[in-house]
Amino acid sequence: MADLPAIQYTVWPADPHGHRFQVKLHIANPNPDGQVIKMPAWIPGSYLIRDFSKQIEAIDAYIAGSTKQKIALERIDNDRWRLPRNAGAVDILTTVYAFDSSVRAAYLDTERAFFNATSLCLAVEGQEDLPCSLAITPAEGAFADHWTVQTSLRAAKTDKNGFGFYLAKNFDDLIDHPVAIGEFQTVQWMSGSVPHSMAIQGCIHPIDSARLAQDLQAICNSTINLFEPKSKQPPFTHYLFLVNTVLNGYGGLEHLNSTALLCRRDQIPQANVPLEEDAYREFLGLCSHEYFHAWLVKRIKPQAFQPYHLSQRNHTRLLWFFEGFTSYYDDLQLFRSKRIDLVTYLKLVTNNWNGVLRGPGRHKQSLADSSFDAWTKYYQADENTPNAVVSYYGKGALVALGLDLQIRAFSSNKKSLDDLMRLIWQRHGITLAGIGEDGLDQLILQLLGNGFTKTWNEIKARYIFGVEDIPLQKWIASTLVQVKPKHQTSIEKLKLQLGLRHTDVNGWIKITHILDGGAAQAAGLAPGDLLASMNGQRITPTRWDAVLNSLAKEQSFALLFYRDDLEHERIVMLESSQLPLQYELSPSSDSKSH
Repeated sequence: MADLPAIQYTVWPADPHGHRFQVKLHIANPNPDGQVIKMPAWIPGSYLIRDFSKQIEAIDAYIAGSTKQKIALERIDNDRWRLPRNAGAVDILTTVYAFDSSVRAAYLDTERAFFNATSLCLAVEGQEDLPCSLAITPAEGAFADHWTVQTSLRAAKTDKNGFGFYLAKNFDDLIDHPVAIGEFQTVQWMSGSVPHSMAIQGCIHPIDSARLAQDLQAICNSTINLFEPKSKQPPFTHYLFLVNTVLNGYGGLEHLNSTALLCRRDQIPQANVPLEEDAYREFLGLCSHEYFHAWLVKRIKPQAFQPYHLSQRNHTRLLWFFEGFTSYYDDLQLFRSKRIDLVTYLKLVTNNWNGVLRGPGRHKQSLADSSFDAWTKYYQADENTPNAVVSYYGKGALVALGLDLQIRAFSSNKKSLDDLMRLIWQRHGITLAGIGEDGLDQLILQLLGNGFTKTWNEIKARYIFGVEDIPLQKWIASTLVQVKPKHQTSIEKLKLQLGLRHTDVNGWIKITHILDGGAAQAAGLAPGDLLASMNGQRITPTRWDAVLNSLAKEQSFALLFYRDDLEHERIVMLESSQLPLQYELSPSSDSKSH
């Protein structure tokens, strides 16, 4: 292909059995003072230093066009190498191990290939803003005879299966288009006069493409109409959902014109396969969340992410806004697009609200601090996380709901959070001007005037930079929705009193978390303990609820457990626990007429 850019990448699934890609980086004009090349340490959207360079098994430099004339390559540190001075055009060849099935790295076997360029492609320091190309070559072997390429990257010259050359505006553009290779079932639809598609891997049975297209079209249309109610046009010319289905797994990562999703196979509607509607709804919520990010995060960004510094942590105190508000809208868009009814929507809001209220960490860490510390706390969760950390997703969504309610009350329902989101889109999305750490202040002032300033400052001080609970039970003053304390069964109440979380391990119940203020903590239980019996009744995963139910009217009970293979016994006093408040939202009788 003629007129290739000065920076060229070639990716080859060289060893599917050993899970290794080979990658060639061609640099036409390296820095004559000694060109530095570097591997990203993290991927945008997933706020944790992942040290992708650790998967590089071999790296060598050659005079361009030669595989025999090696050039010395100096290792500077964990992620960087330097070429000698006046090296001339060079090729850098790397072998990269790839067996991470998440949406944030790279994977290769005889069933499929997937990669984000952050896991495979070295950046050319000082030339990151230059255009670059990506050549994707097919794997060798009969297993790959029907493999095709799915990516939102701009194709320059490809064959019928998508193998060939792609172009990126710069390195940031290159890493914003994940690539999936293999056999797919696809769904196509139009939203906002723009082609959308979903490419699904891992489903053995034929998918229900008609239902997927209908549901996804409705969700995408609703999101487009939120941001562009007049033009009804999205900010891209095409959009791609890449879906990898597995036995157990869940997650998503947003990109400029696409998203990479991981879900269970049974969450996808398929022929002759029973579908659990709640599981499918969860998948649609994931799609809604990542699609919303095409506006909020990928185009509306914090200034701290402009540009991304991929060798170090990029801190912002605004993740409660970017992730929390997206979390608020993901389920709301399902309701607005008529994919779920009001009862289901309120149940989802209630579940999030109660989940936040069950976390003791909400009274220790503010949303602003949770955002700032995401790199070392939220993304590096441990057994004490519920006691020390508040989720900027969960509580951030509650702030969004609360702010929406307060805006509606202040403006007599003439304005809502939607109007704020549209203003933010006009000022910071279309223009790509990053939002400063206090940038929302001026936007809210512009939308609502000085009269709302006191309310906004209180929300910030108490619920974003402070650690108070958001009084949604007071703010939901609607004739359509009822708020009341949640009715709890005796066993639900007992579980809250205990204040422990657990997992099943080989027929044992193993404690994973002990919550501050609970009876389990007061009795001296700890994460890692294996529970054996309560009041002489053996505990197993299948008998857990039955045994608890038999103790529902007790004030205390004897608990036998093992720690480090030594037997211990404690008396658990239930009256010592602090029971967290829980609420229930439900439609009122008036809602039936709306």
